[in-house]
Amino acid sequence: MVALPAAPPAFSAQVQTVTAAQLGGSWHRGCPVGPSQLRLITLSYFGFDGKPHVGSIVVRSTVTAAVTAAFSRLYAERFPIRRMQPISVYGGSDDRSMAADNTSGFNCRYAVTTGPKTWSVHAYGEAVDVDPVENPYVLAGKVLPAKGKPFLVRTDVRPGMAVIGGPLVQAFALSGWSWGGRWTASPDYQHFSANGK
Repeated sequence: MVALPAAPPAFSAQVQTVTAAQLGGSWHRGCPVGPSQLRLITLSYFGFDGKPHVGSIVVRSTVTAAVTAAFSRLYAERFPIRRMQPISVYGGSDDRSMAADNTSGFNCRYAVTTGPKTWSVHAYGEAVDVDPVENPYVLAGKVLPAKGKPFLVRTDVRPGMAVIGGPLVQAFALSGWSWGGRWTASPDYQHFSANGK
């Protein structure tokens, strides 16, 4: 008899409070939300190796249910995620996190845009970037991260990509979140947010 492959462990998620020390370089005084308004979610995800892993993401306390539900759906679909670490692991550097293909949430920073300086939705803990290399941000002809250039042709769908009707876009839509990949002037394929910005 051929042994059946073992079923993967059930999806799990644990929500915890965070301190300023835990947030490290991703937070500082003057940010629009404080540590008491943020939560660390430790949850299950499938990697590009097809195996279950456990990662962590920081978001605002008011969106933990929506974010957990989205990642639960992605786990059920076995949608691949490269890695999931709080952006404090990268010293609060969005560039370093994107280059590492890291899925992240909260980061107290300004929006990356050609317009006036405003807080990013990430600074409120109400946005998540998923698989940035496979889902780059295109701003004024610049590709962020640079390693995302091979994924600019969105009709060539490969693992980890966010596409209309695909599991990633659908998972966040069912949580009531909007996708930056629909922005025509500067599509941000990695970006999902509670308020559409």
